Amino acid sequence: MNRRRFLAASGVALFAGPALAARDAVEVYKSATCGCCSDWIKHLRASGFEVRAHDVSNPGEYRERYGVPGVFASCHTAVVGGYAIEGHVPAREIRRLLAERPKAQGLAVPGMVPGSPGMEGPRSDPYEVLLFQRDGRYTAYARYSR
Repeated sequence: MNRRRFLAASGVALFAGPALAARDAVEVYKSATCGCCSDWIKHLRASGFEVRAHDVSNPGEYRERYGVPGVFASCHTAVVGGYAIEGHVPAREIRRLLAERPKAQGLAVPGMVPGSPGMEGPRSDPYEVLLFQRDGRYTAYARYSR
């Protein structure tokens, strides 16, 4: 019996791509009229994430609910795997977060950085993805320069 058949017969799941566990579905809280939020959601879906988008009247309420300090504010807040995700965080950094499982509240790309996922256009600025704690402490998790 070859290895693939043995694993399948043993009940071990085989994944052909970047599949994620159901617990890793991304819940996004955004305003109904935010185009860049919709573009970020497209970026996540294209990267293999299951995304459930929720149009809400006050996205800031969800930032507070999920422990994102106001200094990291952006246009949308998401949660996945027990972490808060604030702003235009690249999908690969979310995957890395879920694989490494560091002790943190979440990841943030504060503001509306041109060139970040969902904010593509003629201008691309360098930016950092921050790994933050509920009390506002943070470290650079990734750096992007274009």
